[in-house]
Amino acid sequence: MCDLTVVKSQLQDGDIIFTRIANFLYRRVAETQNSWESHVGIVLHDPDKGWIVAESCVPFSKYSSLEKFIARSENGRFEIRRIAEGLTPTQKENIKQSASTRIGILYHLGFNYDSDRMFCSKFVYDVYRSATDKTIGKIISFRDLLSHNASAPLWFWRLWFFGCIPFDRRCVTTTSQLNDTQLVTVFNSEVNKTNKRDSTH
Repeated sequence: MCDLTVVKSQLQDGDIIFTRIANFLYRRVAETQNSWESHVGIVLHDPDKGWIVAESCVPFSKYSSLEKFIARSENGRFEIRRIAEGLTPTQKENIKQSASTRIGILYHLGFNYDSDRMFCSKFVYDVYRSATDKTIGKIISFRDLLSHNASAPLWFWRLWFFGCIPFDRRCVTTTSQLNDTQLVTVFNSEVNKTNKRDSTH
């Protein structure tokens, strides 16, 4: 685990944090996206609790401490990204308000963007769109998502959806958000590990 004191000194309200959840479902999510991450949340500063993360998770969206959010990630891996041009004070406050209105909403295990329920990347997408008019990531169909990765575990999704994958269902992926060109990396735990190893030689 990296020194979170250093990380916290670099944070701003509205930063987007990516992690990897090490369970059966989210390993398949990462494989389907052909990327390392499978979870995402929004970093916010609470005057009483310090840095927290607003997230959609099972069973419902909530606030978690930054420490607990990162601790859930496989090997403590995480990456923090930020809108390159920065956010105005008004936009940051709008993000806090927009996130608060989505706390307590049930999680959607079928990742249906058009449902009233939430999942992590939809939470980030909707909060940012509502608060800043910016869309982070892209909404695509399951058909397009699965066709873009020849090694996607179709067997798993057939099982997950009881034999019938909803190919026309719309979703938004964490990977499309991680790779969004509007964002720049603030902190990457893997790069930090590499730099520390190099400095010891």
